[in-house]
Amino acid sequence: MNLRSILTLSCAAFAICHGTAAQSDAKRKDGRALLSIPEVASKDVICFALYTVHDRTLKLTAQLYPLPKDAPRTLRLEIERSGRWIEVARATVIEQGWTAPFRVANWDDSKTQRYRVAHGSAATYEGTIRRNPVDKDEIIVAGFTGNSINPAHGGDISRQDIIDNVKKIDADVLFFSGDQVYDHTRHYAAWLKFGRDFGEIIKDRPTLTLPDDHDVGQPNLWGESGKISTLPGAADGGYAQPAAYVREVERAQTSHFPDPADPHKVGQDIDVWFTNLNWGRIDFAVLEDRKFKTGPAGRVPKQGPRPDHIQNPDYIPASVDVEGAVLLGKRQLAFVDKWTQDWRHADMKVALSQTIFCGGAHIHGSANGRLHADMDSNGWPQTGRNQALRALRKGFAFHYAGDQHIATLFHHGIDEYRDAIWSFCVPSIANLYLRWWEPLAPGQNREPGAPEYTGDHLDGFGNKVTNYAAANPEKQPGGNLLNTRAAGFGVVRFNKKTREITMECWPRNVDITNPSSRQYPGWPRTISQFDNYNPPSWGRLGELRFDVENPVVQLVDAATGEILYTVRARGRTFTPAAPKGGKFVINAGANAPDRLIARDASVGDDSRTVSLR
Repeated sequence: MNLRSILTLSCAAFAICHGTAAQSDAKRKDGRALLSIPEVASKDVICFALYTVHDRTLKLTAQLYPLPKDAPRTLRLEIERSGRWIEVARATVIEQGWTAPFRVANWDDSKTQRYRVAHGSAATYEGTIRRNPVDKDEIIVAGFTGNSINPAHGGDISRQDIIDNVKKIDADVLFFSGDQVYDHTRHYAAWLKFGRDFGEIIKDRPTLTLPDDHDVGQPNLWGESGKISTLPGAADGGYAQPAAYVREVERAQTSHFPDPADPHKVGQDIDVWFTNLNWGRIDFAVLEDRKFKTGPAGRVPKQGPRPDHIQNPDYIPASVDVEGAVLLGKRQLAFVDKWTQDWRHADMKVALSQTIFCGGAHIHGSANGRLHADMDSNGWPQTGRNQALRALRKGFAFHYAGDQHIATLFHHGIDEYRDAIWSFCVPSIANLYLRWWEPLAPGQNREPGAPEYTGDHLDGFGNKVTNYAAANPEKQPGGNLLNTRAAGFGVVRFNKKTREITMECWPRNVDITNPSSRQYPGWPRTISQFDNYNPPSWGRLGELRFDVENPVVQLVDAATGEILYTVRARGRTFTPAAPKGGKFVINAGANAPDRLIARDASVGDDSRTVSLR
């Protein structure tokens, strides 16, 4: 198949799926020329493949170039065994978006297996399904966001540096938090380019690609459970593109995810994909920040040129925390509550989502673009933000996210500073829209020698946050467009043996294995898993000594029955933290908190020995 015929098929498929006229890519200067489909041989009809394995179920989605009308619509998934290719599944091509989703139950995840996706008699695409690294002490997750292809922002620079670094550190999981695609009308063509750029590493390791606003074709997204947006910028909530477009995007980017935790669709027959992936005994909750979130237009007082931007520094933050405004929504909060209590096959918990739970920037667009608060962040609505943090800290979950165009490291607070989880927002692959974290006043309780923008602050919504690092771009970016614009990516190392979490924040075009390479200021940083719920005002109960390794411990408020937290202890001892002055029930067990240990524990109790055999 030559280039002309492939381009013709691609444009025809796009027009059929979306009802829009095909546009020529020739000699375009806005980045769209990068979306042309390269010349390929007739056997190369498969662009790339994404997969996950969870609970011994393999899900793999093959992404195709457009097929001719007379080409077969069935693909085969084959596994190499003793030098022979054995078919294990078949999939029918979904023409809207040209995907082929495979599912294989009872997958043996104890060994690495070569796979290939086959079409007809000649077309194949090969990769590796890795074994579940349950015995590895350290699980490495490479994190990315903001894949702009605009040449004016460094988007046309090769991604080979990312490919090389991922291979050098041999990342176990790839996490793309959103905006894999920055084209608002042609997701399919841009998605193929994403696959050509990153397919070399995606094909060989579990990958999570969370679609965000630009992926579904709009500048910001407040999904409001699938309603139709009618305002420019979609600030009234809902989706601006037709539902068929949204479904195609989500099918391409998420159909290889583990099955959704609650599969009921939202409005316009749009699916949900929030779920969890347990890999290497790290349990990842995959959240949809935007699908249920309320739009601000018409609900909150407008205090700027846009409904979502507050430029009045004298506004009262509580005035925008309007009754009924939703962030994660009841369904996802119920999922998180269940997830934090389930520690089967898990040593540590991690929440993955599009963005962080605060207003993580003060300046937008240019160095003089100070914005008091941005409702596109997860700092709003404040009640929903606090509900999310209260739910996640019950499992000591670390939060890994992106979207903000600036890398930051925050320890979140609800009732007091640092009483909730930590979050790492990774930098953009190529930074299209610049932001800065620059509070007007120095932070309190800063570490010795730390920049004034660190320490305890209130964000624009009055949320308590403690900043430890921010990769601010230069005031007037120039020269090397990527690094002056603070582009880069993140690496997080989860050490199951020590229960330490090490966050790394790297600029583009460096060898991160070279000792002379430097991270953005403030990184690397290592915290304990248990720092994700360790309020400064709490005390300690008596030490618990167990006769089994790494038991699961649960703390319950004796007066209210509320589960305060559930966590897998490290080793054979654990000293529970708890509020002072209360009485608590302690439950524990080898893999679930199924045995009563104490009924009226309180801060300052004596140590005790517990038998769980």
